Amino acid sequence: MTMTAPWPRIPYGEASFRRIRVNGWLYVDKTRYLRPLEEERYVFFIRPRRFGKSCWLSLLECYYGRHWAHEFEDLFGGTDVGRVPTAERGRYVIVRFDFSAFNDKLETLEERFEGYCDIKLRSALERNADLFPEETRRHILSRPAIDGKLTELFDYAGEHRIPLYMLIDEYDNFANTVLAHRGREAYESFTHGGGFYRNFFATLKAGAGEAGGGLERLFITGVSPITMDDVTSGFNIGENVTLSPEFNDMLGFTEPEVRGLLELYRDRGAFNQDVDAALDVMREWYNGYRFAKNATGDLYNTDMVLYFLKRSIPNKPMPDDLIDTNVRIDYTKLRHLLLVNQRASAEARRLNGNFDLLRHLIGEGEAEADLNLSFPLEELDEPENFLSLLYYFGLLSIRGVSGGTTRLGIPNQTVWRLMYGYLRGAYRDVGVFSVSHHHFSRLVRGMAYKGEWRPAVEYIAAAIAEQTGIRDYIDGEKVVQAFLAAHFSVVGQFLIHSERELNKGYADLHLEPFVAQYPDIAYGYVIEVKYLKRSERVDDSVVAEAMRGAREQLAGYLADDGLRRRAPSVRYVGLAVVFHGWELAACEAVERENA
Repeated sequence: MTMTAPWPRIPYGEASFRRIRVNGWLYVDKTRYLRPLEEERYVFFIRPRRFGKSCWLSLLECYYGRHWAHEFEDLFGGTDVGRVPTAERGRYVIVRFDFSAFNDKLETLEERFEGYCDIKLRSALERNADLFPEETRRHILSRPAIDGKLTELFDYAGEHRIPLYMLIDEYDNFANTVLAHRGREAYESFTHGGGFYRNFFATLKAGAGEAGGGLERLFITGVSPITMDDVTSGFNIGENVTLSPEFNDMLGFTEPEVRGLLELYRDRGAFNQDVDAALDVMREWYNGYRFAKNATGDLYNTDMVLYFLKRSIPNKPMPDDLIDTNVRIDYTKLRHLLLVNQRASAEARRLNGNFDLLRHLIGEGEAEADLNLSFPLEELDEPENFLSLLYYFGLLSIRGVSGGTTRLGIPNQTVWRLMYGYLRGAYRDVGVFSVSHHHFSRLVRGMAYKGEWRPAVEYIAAAIAEQTGIRDYIDGEKVVQAFLAAHFSVVGQFLIHSERELNKGYADLHLEPFVAQYPDIAYGYVIEVKYLKRSERVDDSVVAEAMRGAREQLAGYLADDGLRRRAPSVRYVGLAVVFHGWELAACEAVERENA
């Protein structure tokens, strides 16, 4: 006899709302958002990867689809909308497409797209055979391409007053995949002119704009607006609610919701970590997303929270690797945005203006930009469009508004790690700079456990001197900060903070020992970087003056009470680092042992 666990199963990786509800798995109720969403007929909604978009579309399908109306109590009983349903529940024929499964094989892409759409449309018609007689189904499906099939469907549904609700998941996935791996020309072959994907969305636009047409509702989701702008010249057939404050919390978890989950499993005897300590770690790694300027709080990434819980239950320590591999945005997806001649040899590739923006962004930790709701691929070299894209990808988040301009920042340690990896990957990709990951990781761990900081610093300095291509990119204090942070982040023992506030000042880099994960770590570091321009005449006295200023600042930072409070058993070392151009001119330690 199989015993059922006395706590709800964690639906990590599960995108079927029906399976979650029928099986009694964990569900955080978001159904209250259905009411304001009904105010819009045609909706476009963007969120980063692994934020629960597919599960949300599954919820829409179950709530509005007439096919599932008989299971309403099983699926929505006890939820907000289950207690007070809307008049729209269970009245639609649902046609759902998910474009996440396509790869970049151009030779068969259109054929597979047509075949997939035919299968999904056929399934929807057969599921509602009482509304679409066999002869009608054959007539609709007889058209050679999906745009023709949909036109026939919309006409028939409008004539017979059959309400259609179309759901499109990951609308931009295969277009982004083709762009990343095959380049702009391949991407434009089906998103511009008479391309099959452009024709598909032109048909949707016509169906939505036609008086008395059958397409009554449409919900499209993905991770960026670029493809929509390229296939329709912007989402001008409906409402883009991506930046609307009333939908900020529709996907993702608020902090009270995350605390509630931890307490639920603790009370069921399945979570024996300290709730406050676990929440501190999750806040550092998974929180910090805000999708509307007027939103009042930050959100946790859905996937990351479920990943943490999945690996902590029943009664396990926190996971060794706090970053779920599924939430990572592969460097290849950004590569084409950072390089000129990306398909050429390493010698012929060059880093472009977007890369310059990225490295300065990592150095500063934030940037100001007006978020653009839409922009075509050809305009991605404009800084505000590139920053907007990083926001849509979840690599930047809204931090506030300054002088009417949105302030964007990197949301959490997970994203910081990803950004540092992109920086290292871009340098390596054009043959500018790389180091032995294995060797340097060992040196950085020596910093953490033995206090041996000099070998790591000197190794990086020697690598810069040897690999002359990097010299053009070592051109300012913030850039040096970002460069050092990107390489010190190769191990998990340190949480890397740029411009960390310590004792009423802002330290260039704080290598905070991650004692919650590595309780035996012995050393932490605060680094102050001074940069002397290569064009300046520099002698020993100039370097000494820079070192004096750095040491004074470090003394203030190391006196911060928070350092002792967060890691009472750790010895902190301040590192005063002076660069003259690309050369390491001096590096000295300032120590304070926590009492």
